[in-house]
Amino acid sequence: MKTKILITGSNGLLGQKLILAMSPMPEVELIATSRGANRSSFRDSYRYIPLDITSAEEVMHVFAQVKPDVVIHTAAMTHVDQCELNPKECNTLNVVAVQNVVDSCAVINAHLVHLSTDFIFDGTKGPLSEDEKPNPVSIYGHSKLKAEEIVQSGLKSWSILRTMLVYGVADEMSRSNIVLWAKQSLEDGKHIKVVNDQFRTPTLAEDLAQACVLASLKRAEGIYNISGEELFSIAEFVYKIADFWHLDTSLVKEISTQSLAQPAMRPPRTGFIIDKAKSILGYRPHSIQRGLQLVDEQLKRRENQ
Repeated sequence: MKTKILITGSNGLLGQKLILAMSPMPEVELIATSRGANRSSFRDSYRYIPLDITSAEEVMHVFAQVKPDVVIHTAAMTHVDQCELNPKECNTLNVVAVQNVVDSCAVINAHLVHLSTDFIFDGTKGPLSEDEKPNPVSIYGHSKLKAEEIVQSGLKSWSILRTMLVYGVADEMSRSNIVLWAKQSLEDGKHIKVVNDQFRTPTLAEDLAQACVLASLKRAEGIYNISGEELFSIAEFVYKIADFWHLDTSLVKEISTQSLAQPAMRPPRTGFIIDKAKSILGYRPHSIQRGLQLVDEQLKRRENQ
């Protein structure tokens, strides 16, 4: 019997990586959903259904029609400053929509794999285990913590995958990520300001997709940290990116978070301990070096198409 898996937010970076990972799998029947038309150039071996997750009726209709065994909920408003400036929109996309998905999963008895974030923490220490007590410092962080609570209280069968600083390449991306931004800016000869007092364990999008697939097929219950294993300051990571593509590091200016004066606060130090995901899910992340190689290979393939 095939496992029927429905993805929300399939037009996003993670969503597109999930399509590429699962559509060739003979044991999976894949249904991709997102707002508007399908942006993935890969169209084989799965079905696409437009879906507005902010509409409870639409979510219930699609879920009842498809009857997935597992739902991977990737759709969210993830731009931290935009969430701070537009709290109502943030609440609609990150809280109300999650309630819609949870309610529909409960009706059809589907296992939910829900994506969360390191921004539910205050960043006073790290790397963090799954047992660390959340204490968000931004509207985005509060919305994602509320979503976790909705998932845990509304369903019997769920996985929460917390991740951070995801990077990679996809079709018609609605927003960039640190690797593509730093590479393009430095190639264009632009001076860039990068914070040296925020620490993360960056996550390759393919690795996050791998974790979602493992959690889905195992119906793994509970909370799992999903990221890379290497802890860097954002500035250190940008130097790694510059060195990989032999770009001019003199264009990089290190600054403090305070001097940026962004609308939303960021947790200074997070990073994840991923032992639980490795032992229970069989999760195996790529090194940063290999992750950047994969990005490079994908960008070159695009140029040659």
